[in-house]
Amino acid sequence: MNKSTIPVEQRAALSLLLDDHRHAKRLFKQFESVRGMQEKKQIAMEVCQALEVHTQIEEELFYPKIRADGGEKFADLLDEAKVEHASAKDLIAQIQRAGTADELFEAKVKVLSEYIAHHVSEEEEELFPKVIAKKIDLKELAEEMAARREELMETALA
Repeated sequence: MNKSTIPVEQRAALSLLLDDHRHAKRLFKQFESVRGMQEKKQIAMEVCQALEVHTQIEEELFYPKIRADGGEKFADLLDEAKVEHASAKDLIAQIQRAGTADELFEAKVKVLSEYIAHHVSEEEEELFPKVIAKKIDLKELAEEMAARREELMETALA
């Protein structure tokens, strides 16, 4: 999805989510390219934190807005996203608890990467185009999402 093709009333909110998607993808790629387990652990923790913030923003703000303004057209996609988030959260918790000595540590991160790739694909290829086509106004939501992101990041770093 190209940000420049997103209408201005939706651009900030969708761009925030698209940026998160790109950031997670870069971190997963970086995880695959490093050799040292301490560096892998650090990258894994960073991607887990980023995904926790991202999923919370989607669940608290983005999905409810889309469900309220989009009606039944979005119900199935949002229900699937909720289930995908639950699976990802479970795996994130396992990764965060796991030490680098855990023989399944790298496999868990790999599977999380695959879950997220699938989730991102559905959002970018199905959900976001429907949001754009439905002309759901996301201007105010974008500000709420940005503020919530900042709040969550501050909490995570504390």
